[in-house]
Amino acid sequence: MMGYMFGKKKATEVAHSVWKNVVRKGDVVVDATCGNGYDTLALVRLIADDSRRGRVYAMDLQKSALESTSSLLQQSVTADEKELVELYATCHSEMEEIIPNDANARLVAFNLGYLPGGDKRIKTEKETTLLALEASKRIIAPGGLISIIAYLGHSGGREEFEKVESFAAELPLDQWFCSKLQNLNRPLAPVLILLYKK
Repeated sequence: MMGYMFGKKKATEVAHSVWKNVVRKGDVVVDATCGNGYDTLALVRLIADDSRRGRVYAMDLQKSALESTSSLLQQSVTADEKELVELYATCHSEMEEIIPNDANARLVAFNLGYLPGGDKRIKTEKETTLLALEASKRIIAPGGLISIIAYLGHSGGREEFEKVESFAAELPLDQWFCSKLQNLNRPLAPVLILLYKK
């Protein structure tokens, strides 16, 4: 956290450090926007153990994102760990279609916007992100976390962030604790939003 406050760490690094305090070995987790695979990699390292019960469900609309994620995993984890990851070519709003009904997720992670190095016209949209957040709310286990990194600098990014913020603000106080980490003097910097289910 201090590294972020002093401009030495990214929002993704802060998110990963928060995840370490929530996710346990053997948990079910979701990477709703796997992109180039760095969040998926962080997640498999958090859930992998000898029991092989844990599972990472990772999804992205773009074939190139899934290929990048698969390649990164191939280079970075063991074959047994890679088997704990299921990759799906689908929209994050469809996550309930791929996650088993009895699998309560400990974490659902979103890294919104467009694929770094990809076509910037293909990006998450506020409408499908809202549907994905609603789905996340239904699958998250008590003691679980929905983690969202929103990017404000691209077309539609601020509107998507505002939709996420409105969603979080309407969650019941007795069931959720919601917070955000935002640089006040860098208006286009990514914003980390954390929704913890009590």
